Amino acid sequence: MSELNLMITIVNRPDTRRFLELYEGEGLELMLATVGRGTAASEMLDYFGLEASDKTVLLSVVTGDTWKRVKSGMRSKLRIDIPGTGISFIVPVSSIGGKRQLEFLTSGQNFELGEESSLKETRYELLVIVTNLGYTEMVMDAAREAGAGGGTVIHAKGTGMEKAEQFLGVKLASEKEMVLIVVRQERKNSIMRAIMEHAGMKSKAKSIVFSLPVTDTAGLRLTEELEQES
Repeated sequence: MSELNLMITIVNRPDTRRFLELYEGEGLELMLATVGRGTAASEMLDYFGLEASDKTVLLSVVTGDTWKRVKSGMRSKLRIDIPGTGISFIVPVSSIGGKRQLEFLTSGQNFELGEESSLKETRYELLVIVTNLGYTEMVMDAAREAGAGGGTVIHAKGTGMEKAEQFLGVKLASEKEMVLIVVRQERKNSIMRAIMEHAGMKSKAKSIVFSLPVTDTAGLRLTEELEQES
């Protein structure tokens, strides 16, 4: 897959609307938002003359061209480079579970499907599953059946869900949960396929799944050793 990324933006909660308006102006129609809180040390906050504040985390799938435009707008219009304004970064997407889901995630952007991307020596992938609120167990049951371990759930709210019917043929609720699962690279396709089959668009979960390459890990050594012994 060529030039496709997950864009993650962390901003002070009162500034959320300004960032959303910029993104929408650049053609981003689908975004997920969740909440967080800054953890900078008090000395650092004092140095920059800042206060601890609640944060909004915005997530959207963007093409390389879209990222360039959005980054330019954040710098020139929203002054993101000023300390305390926010931070935005991208992570390459390695695969998306289904052509219609790809069209939905990239709606409003010019994107031509290319070959699936991969990083050399990547042993793990992070699966990101966006599912309807209350159906995480359905997702995890499907993932475990295909060999996945545990996952982490994050509550989020989506924008642009009205576009789902055009691309997916279904209506999606705005209240979402994101499930994050780290899996072995060789198991990625089978786990994604299981989630799509048992908790995908034909189920009540209405899940969309995509993967991000993981370049290194800690905390999985024992799991690897047990797998090698079995």
